[in-house]
Amino acid sequence: MMNIDYIERQKCIINDSNLEFLSQDSFPLFCGCVSDSNQDDYICDQEWVISKEGVIQLRNLIPLDLLYAKGHDAGSVGDLWEEHHKEFANFVIKTNPKSVLEIGGGHGKLSQNCLSIKNIKWTIVEPNIENKYENVDYINGFFHKEIFNDQYFDTIVHSHTFEHIYNPHEFLEEISSVLMGGGRMIFSFPNMKKWLENKFTNCLNFEHTIFLTESVLEFLLQKHQFKIFEKQYFKEHSIFYYVCKDETIDSLGAILKNEYDENKKLFLDMKKYYQEKIFNLNQILENTNKKIYLFGAHLFSQYLIYNGLKIDKIINILDNNPNKQEKRLYGTKFKVKSPKILKDQDDSLVILNAGIYNDEIQKDIKNNINRNIEIISF
Repeated sequence: MMNIDYIERQKCIINDSNLEFLSQDSFPLFCGCVSDSNQDDYICDQEWVISKEGVIQLRNLIPLDLLYAKGHDAGSVGDLWEEHHKEFANFVIKTNPKSVLEIGGGHGKLSQNCLSIKNIKWTIVEPNIENKYENVDYINGFFHKEIFNDQYFDTIVHSHTFEHIYNPHEFLEEISSVLMGGGRMIFSFPNMKKWLENKFTNCLNFEHTIFLTESVLEFLLQKHQFKIFEKQYFKEHSIFYYVCKDETIDSLGAILKNEYDENKKLFLDMKKYYQEKIFNLNQILENTNKKIYLFGAHLFSQYLIYNGLKIDKIINILDNNPNKQEKRLYGTKFKVKSPKILKDQDDSLVILNAGIYNDEIQKDIKNNINRNIEIISF
């Protein structure tokens, strides 16, 4: 493991209480794909802790410039993501925004969905932006309130960004300070409680460093005097919020609900579940003569590999994202291929561990590529 100057949490980032050890392991810093060799991959210490109120969080944080040095590509491919972006765009548009600042706009899907419905002044603040749209203004970097010094926005929007924030109090304080004039914040974030209940491995990682339940999030909103105007669930995938700054809210009266017992059990249950599943899967792999592929050029596959999956029979990682194909999954030796290579390979077995996207991927393989492929899904 290479040396990294970690940012360490000594106390709970939400309520400043003491932290209790949960687990420790090693994991790749980046959950995407790269073109270079694996000699420069960072494999980092990952220590999970829990507060007395039940806020699970990562103790040792990766410096942001290192963590996002290769960008962030999540949410750009797949029918479920497309449905999310369209539904969230409709949620945003019905508030009638005039000038939007989107924090962490990444692939630009949300902006384009919104701008196809309504003409809005749209600005995205995001580090390492590669693909830009002509109808969007861009600020290269991380969000900070000084962006507002010479610009006006009536609405701040972010989608699957909140869970990436290292210090939610500072983040909301910065947003609060620039929305004093009655502006609004509209955001989507993952339904992390459901994700952990369903044992989705992308719930907590180097990018998602806090287990943000609805109770934690709504405690934070009250602490920073945001009034919830509307809340909407998107399947078991995401939760949409429309909030406005309201200085009449009693921030001192905010009480963080204690979720210690249930959250600790959820976390440890998931660890045990994968230990057992990987043990059984290794036995299957040992006794099969089929060609073995692992689906998902993301932490879905990294999680299995770094938790004991035997990899000697795996040929490639498969992924639908063309931007990942023919590259290498970071932290591994495996080249990424399109699942279309399965078309004439009836003697193949695919290991699928893609959380809420499993059904979508499995249907695509069976219906559009090769119905004879054996798929083992988690």
